[in-house]
Amino acid sequence: MQIKSIENIINYFNQGIKKNQLIGVENEKFLFETNTNLRANYITVKKVLELLKNKFGWEEIKEDENLIGLKYNEKSITLEPGNQIELAGDKLENIHKVCSESHSFQDQLEVVCKEIGLKTMSIGYDPFTKLKDVPNNPKQRYQLMTNEMPKNGKLSLNMMYQTSGTQINLDYLSENDFKKKFKLISYLTPLAIGIFANSAIVENKPSGFLSYRAKVWQNTSRGGLPEIFLENMDFEKYADFAINMPLLFIFKKNQHIYAKGKKFKDFMDEKLSEVDNQLPTLKDLEIHLSTIFTEVRLKKYLEIRSLDACEWDCHCAGPAFYTGLVYEKLDEALDVVKNWKNNDILNAYLDAPKKGLKTEINNKSILNWGKILLNLSNEGLLMRNHKDNKGQNETVFLKNVEYILKENKTKAEKALEILN
Repeated sequence: MQIKSIENIINYFNQGIKKNQLIGVENEKFLFETNTNLRANYITVKKVLELLKNKFGWEEIKEDENLIGLKYNEKSITLEPGNQIELAGDKLENIHKVCSESHSFQDQLEVVCKEIGLKTMSIGYDPFTKLKDVPNNPKQRYQLMTNEMPKNGKLSLNMMYQTSGTQINLDYLSENDFKKKFKLISYLTPLAIGIFANSAIVENKPSGFLSYRAKVWQNTSRGGLPEIFLENMDFEKYADFAINMPLLFIFKKNQHIYAKGKKFKDFMDEKLSEVDNQLPTLKDLEIHLSTIFTEVRLKKYLEIRSLDACEWDCHCAGPAFYTGLVYEKLDEALDVVKNWKNNDILNAYLDAPKKGLKTEINNKSILNWGKILLNLSNEGLLMRNHKDNKGQNETVFLKNVEYILKENKTKAEKALEILN
């Protein structure tokens, strides 16, 4: 399929409309040498992938004969630029299944890492390594991104090589449902940063931020929280936003080609001499949408991208928090935030990496807004009534958020106490 008009892109988003709302989670991890805290290099991470394949039946993903990932049914394991490992999970019915899937992957990963002297760490930012010392890998797109990304974002390389996050993928039932969900998720970006802050330490010292990862992403090319996201976004507006975003690269004949600042709109207007002025295909569109690095983005689902990675005590809390709100209490949550002004949200977005729960929106702290929204999420998960084999519903996964808000202390602040 060729992408000739904005209507083709709107139609693509319409194809994402679902009858059933599933949950997908992508979680990223650092791998370190156990005895030295040195980041694992590509040769070592390749051994991890090979062991996962041999022991647990994953299938190889290769590029130019280089092993760059694995797949198993609908799940995939990919390498980030600094050899962080990302598990992109299946789309599942409830948080019990999501969490079980993540635990299963972690168990497999720990078995193979132990065998070759590695340890995993789920945290928003590498607490040990200087940027210049992070080993890279041979994935083509990362070589091009390493050259291009710093031109429009001073911390873009830190983002690529030194951050890990948890992304939550949620469905929409109609375009109107999308509009509401996109607005709520965008509004809640400062809360996601503040509540789930877990990256206070950089190069073994306090960074001055509770989520240094969020600070880095705010200074990354193609990232941020555009003010238009706080308006009534629809498929057409998002398509217009996307086609006016410069292309990061074009992928043709197994090569990543630099687009020299051209926009996706130029591609649609047959003005890309780099590909003989051909029209973009559906694959070109999907690649382009995946290289928009904003805090929330649209593909054929909604992707929430503002949470620091964290260990098992909180890993399932973010997906549970958003599932209860976005799937069951959407209108009530929108009512809670209806008086928030764009300027207040954007200022809170900039403040949250440093101030965490003390960040204010509309003269109330994220701590207090968080308690209100946590109660709503809890009600939403009770309404869903998805139980595990012990009879527990999904509210069990909110315990970490409850603890953070009750103690008024993020995981980042606890890490700083240990450091000191």
